[in-house]
Amino acid sequence: MTEHDPNSVRKVLTVHAPREIAWRVFTREMGTWWPLAQYKIGRAKAVDAIIEPFVGGRWFERGEDGSTCDWGRVLAWEPPGRLVLSWDISADWQPDPSLKTEIEIRFVAESGERTRVDLEHRHLDRYGARRDEMREIFDKGGDWGRLLARFAEVAAGTRP
Repeated sequence: MTEHDPNSVRKVLTVHAPREIAWRVFTREMGTWWPLAQYKIGRAKAVDAIIEPFVGGRWFERGEDGSTCDWGRVLAWEPPGRLVLSWDISADWQPDPSLKTEIEIRFVAESGERTRVDLEHRHLDRYGARRDEMREIFDKGGDWGRLLARFAEVAAGTRP
């Protein structure tokens, strides 16, 4: 695939943290950097975003009332280097377990204190006629780049 694949969005950034910390903050502390006030699906006020640490695990938000709303599933869990999640949210921002676009995140150690994070959100063709709209949102509007920048800030301030 090329950089201009219409069925995927790619983002790359460097995190000023060791790979193990970047992995931990992304996978176990998502609620510290994901903007739950704006980026949520469930009806209740979201208070955490959780990735269960195993293949087949849920990726979901937890509401202040204890309710949960699934975002997807863990397709690959390879700490601290690779994570693949399904994104099962429709173009109308509703859970749709049949959608299954995929988000692959790779954590590559550049040094003891720097990690390159490569993210690819792929299979956007599964949105059908709304593919281009969703690609624009993931690339620029809702923006994986902005989400990853927030993640990088939190990871850089995290210590072992």
